[in-house]
Amino acid sequence: MRIAERPYYLAVIVILLFSAVAARAADQTVVLKAARMFDGKSKSLIPNGVVLVQGDKIVDVGSTVTIPSDAKVIDLGDMTLSPGFMDAHTHLTLDFTGNFNERRLKELQTNVSEMTLMAISYARATLEAGFTTVRDLGSRFVGSPEFVDVALRNAINHGITPGPHMLVATKGIGATGGHFDATGGYRDKLFGREPDPSEGIADGPDEIRKAVRFEVKNGANVIKAAVSGGVLSLADEVDTPQFTPAEMAALVDESHRLRKKVAVHCHGDQAAREAIEAGVDSIEHGSFMKTETLQLMKTKGTYLVPTLMATEYILSKIDSYPPALQAKARAAGAARSEMFRNAVKMGVKIALGTDAGVFPHGDNAKEFALMVGLGMRPIDALRSGTSNDADLLGIGQAVGTLEKGKRADIVAVPGDPTADITATEHISFVMKDGKIIRNGPATPRTAAVRDDDVDLPVD
Repeated sequence: MRIAERPYYLAVIVILLFSAVAARAADQTVVLKAARMFDGKSKSLIPNGVVLVQGDKIVDVGSTVTIPSDAKVIDLGDMTLSPGFMDAHTHLTLDFTGNFNERRLKELQTNVSEMTLMAISYARATLEAGFTTVRDLGSRFVGSPEFVDVALRNAINHGITPGPHMLVATKGIGATGGHFDATGGYRDKLFGREPDPSEGIADGPDEIRKAVRFEVKNGANVIKAAVSGGVLSLADEVDTPQFTPAEMAALVDESHRLRKKVAVHCHGDQAAREAIEAGVDSIEHGSFMKTETLQLMKTKGTYLVPTLMATEYILSKIDSYPPALQAKARAAGAARSEMFRNAVKMGVKIALGTDAGVFPHGDNAKEFALMVGLGMRPIDALRSGTSNDADLLGIGQAVGTLEKGKRADIVAVPGDPTADITATEHISFVMKDGKIIRNGPATPRTAAVRDDDVDLPVD
């Protein structure tokens, strides 16, 4: 070997050695231990929970797992290991928690780029609260064509900013003058023209098919539609149908042809019944559904996503909303408790979804206690926020349970959440894709929740 070649070969050897060390570090097994474990599917907790993680996958789970001698062991003590929580109904690009009228003005004044930067903190707060996967059901900004939810999802996937795995619905589809029409409640032609299918507003089966195709073209993972009136929209009644049966059929047919699931915002019973008959995958809210409609849901296997937190929060801040919205919120709140109790008794499939954005991001876990308070068993509430959500979202092969080969999205809950479900609100350990996001105090949320953030009505 010539002397001049030695530095080159030495450099190659150093690089190979460094790569080998880095590969061994990346492949190191991490062992999570806790006093108990919820595996996402069992009817009770498992004592002495152990989960082995290598890279971004779970490689073994149980109580009597053999721990490799070179593994990194994290003993979490008197805690309960669980699959990462999921929220099937969020709005990570929005914050709708302040004074309603102030917000409607500021939504016209704030640059969409600034709103996007705000969304980064909402995503972090959600992840640090233990929610490693969310379905984001609607992100629109009046007068703007931007797909902020798609951008946020992609930035998280590329490691640019921390946040949960996101399945996004882009703008959502609604009727002229309906719950998703952002110009509702303003004077006619204030924005120069009526919104069209490119903004999610569509009338008639053909326009609805066009809207579905446009949203899928621009990155939608799921299709969201508003098929009845809503609480936080000024130009409609809360329970009136906003799609005809023919429009509903077109929505479902076009979405399913493109292999996208359909979630529908729906408070009213008639609209819910027609949506279930058409084959939607989930009813969001469902406040006024009658027992006959719930029975149809059970027969068809349609999921209920109750979003109890949204109503709870609005009722607690009722004076900050206009009188017309107060009346709608009170009516929906009075009806939803009985509806939910009936759904639990009848065995309707229920997935946890909160409508985060109507209340502060990061408080998602309060939904567990609300469900238990209305008659759901704690273990079933935990399933609703893990394996049930994974099934609804169509990602059960990857997440939702602690099983060999599943993605290493894992949280630890203090104590025994089946004895005190509010323990889910006090997460201190979060792992996503095998990486530890949090093992101790959360990032301060003062930047994540601002009283003057702005957005559009969502539910």
